[in-house]
Amino acid sequence: MKQISVPRVKDFVRMNAIFLVLLILVASIAIIDPRFLSIRPLRDILLQSATRAIIALGIFFIILTGGVDLSAGRMVGLAAVISASMLQSETYLRRFYPDLPQLPLWLPILIAITICFIAGIANGVIVARFGVPPFIATLGMQVAIYGINSIYFDLPPNNSQPIGGLSRAFTNLGTGTIGEGVYSLPYIVIIAAVVAVFAWIIANKTEFGKNVYAIGGNVEAARVSGVNIQKNLIIIYAMAGALYGLAGVLEAARTGGATNNYGTMYELDAIAACVVGGVSATGGIGKISGVLAGVLIFSVINYGLTFINVNPYWQLILKGLIIVSAVAFDIRKYRRRN
Repeated sequence: MKQISVPRVKDFVRMNAIFLVLLILVASIAIIDPRFLSIRPLRDILLQSATRAIIALGIFFIILTGGVDLSAGRMVGLAAVISASMLQSETYLRRFYPDLPQLPLWLPILIAITICFIAGIANGVIVARFGVPPFIATLGMQVAIYGINSIYFDLPPNNSQPIGGLSRAFTNLGTGTIGEGVYSLPYIVIIAAVVAVFAWIIANKTEFGKNVYAIGGNVEAARVSGVNIQKNLIIIYAMAGALYGLAGVLEAARTGGATNNYGTMYELDAIAACVVGGVSATGGIGKISGVLAGVLIFSVINYGLTFINVNPYWQLILKGLIIVSAVAFDIRKYRRRN
């Protein structure tokens, strides 16, 4: 049996800090209120984490290249409004399209995701072919998409009214479950899990995934090695756009409605989850498991502190401290490795 040494323990803590923080958070809240460890809170946390995880997985690949995407939240809002506007019940009095027949569920969903996919391609082209820094390119796209979404949302007869009365088939996608009661498994959680599995396969088992890490690690070395930088960057941003679109559709289905302000600040939560999860802001380093743990940490903070009646403003303080601490810890960890 191997002897447990202090250096080995320290190394384990460094490499698994994100999961230890998650366990400490859960244990602390459970000590105050043991009901937190019951099935229902766990299910609610997973439900709240589902769309955020999908967004974070899209941003994950962009951050791996050393980039950032500030347009993610507005794409979520655009997809939510587009899908909701086309999937209202025929009996609802304030329909966005009064004369539109009931469309098959998949068609508006595909339209919404495709539009965000195209917006992602635009981001990729601006960054890869025109050399605009990702921060500026996606900031500009963020503003433009919000303007486009607001104009669409303001079209008569809707006139900027919240979109409601969604069809049962659509809302069931966001609130339906396999099974019944507290042990039921929401469809939206299953979808997020499937997306996470595919993202893990892409990142770890494909040549494209290796190229992403190579670009983030050293873009010039990747170019010399034959990696098509422009092509890969465009694919990365396009894929992220499609994931934002999917998240927007699911968010509309989960909440039963949409407005042009859906998705506000979601990109910052996703970026924070990636950074806390060990994805290096300089690129080339990060894991899917870390991203998911980062999403769960913030969901536990939001849900758990509310569960034990802590002032919501303390949630912001705790989230800020965790973000700064995670980055400082991450920098120190990789400095020691080098």
